[in-house]
Amino acid sequence: MPGLVVFGRRWAIGSDDFVLPGAFELFVRLVWWIGILVLYAVHKGQFNCPGGGLLHSYLLVLILLLASIICALSALVYISMQGTISNPGPRKSLPKVLYTRLLLYLPEFIWAVLGAVWVSDSSVHCEKTVTNAIIWTVIASWVIIIFTIIGVLIVFDPLGGKKTLYLTDGASRNLESSQSGQLLYNVKSSATRVWEKRIRLLCCCIVQDDDHRVAFTSIAELFRSYFSDTDLVPSDIAAGLILLHQEQDKMESCPKEPEEVLCHSPSSLVTDDLDVELENAAHYMLFAAAAYGWPYYVYTNPFTALCKLKGDCCGNRPTDSDITGSDRHNFHFGSILNITGLQYRDFIHISFHNKIYEIPFFVALDHKKEAIVVAVRGTLSFEDILTDLSADCEDLTLEDVLENGFVHKGITQAATYIYRKLINDGILNQAFTIAPEYKLVIVGHSLGGGTASILAIMLRNSFPTLKCYAFSPPGGLLSKSLADYTKHFIVSVIVGKDLVARLSMPNMEDLKRRIVRIVANCNRPKYQILLRGCWYEVFGGDPDDFPTELDGRNQEALSQPLLAEESLMVHRSPSYNALEDEPHQNSPPQYPHLYLPGKIIHIVEESSSRRLCSSDIKYTARWSNETVFSSILISPKMITDHMPDVVLKALNSLSQEHGECLSC
Repeated sequence: MPGLVVFGRRWAIGSDDFVLPGAFELFVRLVWWIGILVLYAVHKGQFNCPGGGLLHSYLLVLILLLASIICALSALVYISMQGTISNPGPRKSLPKVLYTRLLLYLPEFIWAVLGAVWVSDSSVHCEKTVTNAIIWTVIASWVIIIFTIIGVLIVFDPLGGKKTLYLTDGASRNLESSQSGQLLYNVKSSATRVWEKRIRLLCCCIVQDDDHRVAFTSIAELFRSYFSDTDLVPSDIAAGLILLHQEQDKMESCPKEPEEVLCHSPSSLVTDDLDVELENAAHYMLFAAAAYGWPYYVYTNPFTALCKLKGDCCGNRPTDSDITGSDRHNFHFGSILNITGLQYRDFIHISFHNKIYEIPFFVALDHKKEAIVVAVRGTLSFEDILTDLSADCEDLTLEDVLENGFVHKGITQAATYIYRKLINDGILNQAFTIAPEYKLVIVGHSLGGGTASILAIMLRNSFPTLKCYAFSPPGGLLSKSLADYTKHFIVSVIVGKDLVARLSMPNMEDLKRRIVRIVANCNRPKYQILLRGCWYEVFGGDPDDFPTELDGRNQEALSQPLLAEESLMVHRSPSYNALEDEPHQNSPPQYPHLYLPGKIIHIVEESSSRRLCSSDIKYTARWSNETVFSSILISPKMITDHMPDVVLKALNSLSQEHGECLSC
């Protein structure tokens, strides 16, 4: 629902968000109140000790204060349970109850201070049980007060005052006036500054230069533009994701149409080609995983990795390969050797240098496949995350390439950095001098997969036979023309419901619209959605059939937004739209549709049999197209399906299965 407005500003919490935290506090307060009552009843006549009168008064006032707080909390929880996410009408009296509850913090704070003073007074010599009970009461009061302050800081919206001003007065303003335009411009600028400060705070541990400052501003603008047109609080988004997941599972459980099944029945020639590419992908995924260095090696070998690396670090660093960047104790290089199984002499160049738009990579000789492999590391640092989030589009113009188009700006700059190192520093010339008959293969996972794809486009003219394997690359990478061009030399491998492979600004906008639509039209209270959703995610079962206002509407009506749906969207004035659109009238859109590179192999989990200490998962693979990844799928595996060890496991499983079939 729209954010709660109290004290003249909007907060990042809804009026229906007090059910669960309020019920928990109510339970604590009830237990606390009953305990104090029992204590008072048992020790009623034992307050004749020095200072006992003060403690007697303290307990009486505390009992009354707790009773008042319990009544206020009960009313707060009851009112917060009423209505639905998009129907806050039954909760319109909640701010008054909330003011009452917050007002009770003042006497509670005073009483906690007095209790601490009285208990610490050396002149008080009452029974130890009573004194200990008072001490625990004071501690409990301070804990609740501290957690309340933390909660207020979490739900505080720095833009709450400006948003409230816009939302309440916008209808009565002349939206075409310069005053309205200036107001909205100030709101937009303030929002960008707030996001920029948040990003700077998160990245406070890294050295910041001009590139970082430009990236901070660009990323802040991205977040500002994405979150500026909705009035959802975080719990609304959580409820929307739960509803979408259950709706998605219901659709997947429906039997497929015969035509849909037939379209995925490939010919034997296509199947043979797929098997060859899967075998190659399983081999080269080792190089892409090895580029992560010791964090990946320790993650996949938690019990033996440190012992092996400790032995390797005592060895001499290789002299035949060129190593740049920091690798203390030789852990990164030792991990790469253990994962790939290569020798020292097989490495031409290794770079552990890492900053924004400059990511680690290595060049090695793969004698098994007779290839010179360029492996690019994926996201592993704050600098890499900034590169990922620099999602503006820019033109990629190359000589003799007719299919020029838009590309992801941050990843393109990372690819340009590696391209200059490979060509200007003569790294590839050195490699082909050693092995002139070898082919060039570029691989990478995640950010490394996207960088490898754009790097392959840059090197295509100089090395026409090169091949690129992009494992779980980001979805918003290439424009349609470039994506079609890369089908001749790039193979993308996607596992399951991988979020990153579906991540692009248009897909994120689509997800936002889907969340707003399903949340606005659900006829259940939010706390029921969250509780049922948590149970479903943890214990499984059948998807809940939440009734919605969409039920029974015809297709034509479904294309029109409902009133509840419109209430969750912040309507911009024509002046605001002009501010957004004016700079782009003669330039390409800031976030056009971008797609995955090359031909796409989609690996899905066909069946899973779980045992006591292990799980046996069976995978199936097929050729797919970019339209399959035009929507973000909600699943507990949307993150784990992206992990490099899961991708490698799936490829090894398919490759092993193919080998067993051939032997049979």
